[in-house]
Amino acid sequence: MKILLASSVLGLAACVGLSAEVKTTRVLVWDERQAEQRETYDGRYLGQVIASHLAGLPGFTVTEAWRDQPEEGLTDELLDKTDVIVWWSHKLPRNVTEATSRRVVKRVMDGSLSLIAVHSAHWSRPFVRLMQERAKADALSQIPDADRPSVEWRFINEEPWGKVPGKSDRPTPHVTIEGARRTLSLPACVFPAWRADGKPSRVATMLPDHPIAAGLSTGWTIPQTEMYAEPFHIPEPDAVVFEESWASGERFRSGCLWKVGQGQVFYFRLGHETYPVFKQAENLRVIANAAAFLGKR
Repeated sequence: MKILLASSVLGLAACVGLSAEVKTTRVLVWDERQAEQRETYDGRYLGQVIASHLAGLPGFTVTEAWRDQPEEGLTDELLDKTDVIVWWSHKLPRNVTEATSRRVVKRVMDGSLSLIAVHSAHWSRPFVRLMQERAKADALSQIPDADRPSVEWRFINEEPWGKVPGKSDRPTPHVTIEGARRTLSLPACVFPAWRADGKPSRVATMLPDHPIAAGLSTGWTIPQTEMYAEPFHIPEPDAVVFEESWASGERFRSGCLWKVGQGQVFYFRLGHETYPVFKQAENLRVIANAAAFLGKR
């Protein structure tokens, strides 16, 4: 574990005669730490790059953690001191145990923690479990309060990892009604196509007045990135802040926000460890904006 404190916050506190305990957003940057990241990011892991950037901004206290630490770097003690997790994973989405995932999910649901899932973290256990909980809440909201006690629920796709949906599957949340029983197909949090060829994409800001889009233009180009294609099999977002497109015609909802329980989840698609996506100022700005926004109580 490594803790970084935004020096400008402490300096400001000293200048105005305040104690060093200025209220900051406590961010935990969690990363798989893959070797390819160090080749792309000048000897550093991608999580280190994001953590260093946030630590250089006012208003953040930043901790780094990774999966090879005890309890996958996500102990109760550390989570109790965290407002927002920035979660990077790609190749090993299931290597965080279900028990560790439950600790994260519980805190998001009770409003004491928020999650920013980046790139292939769409398949991380905490993100998938939170999307499943949101799908359950959405389905329940369609039933009148008086009828809810009589409804019997059945859930399918609870373990989506490793399965590529077939044509007969319903990987996007869907409810089937059979008398008093309702069957909910839980979200698989996957999509039908991707392409790691490094071709450029164009990011469009769909909600320019949203705090996560603060200081960003109406759109920018990413010179090298991986492609993901819709449909993204997730619950309907509360807000789609950014959408991405490619010259070959694909598009993707690349900046999605949900309320889940009492907490919030933001998914930011951009990335791939072999392309220098997070050397680009706009992309780092989104992470910082999202951490500040989700860190507010």
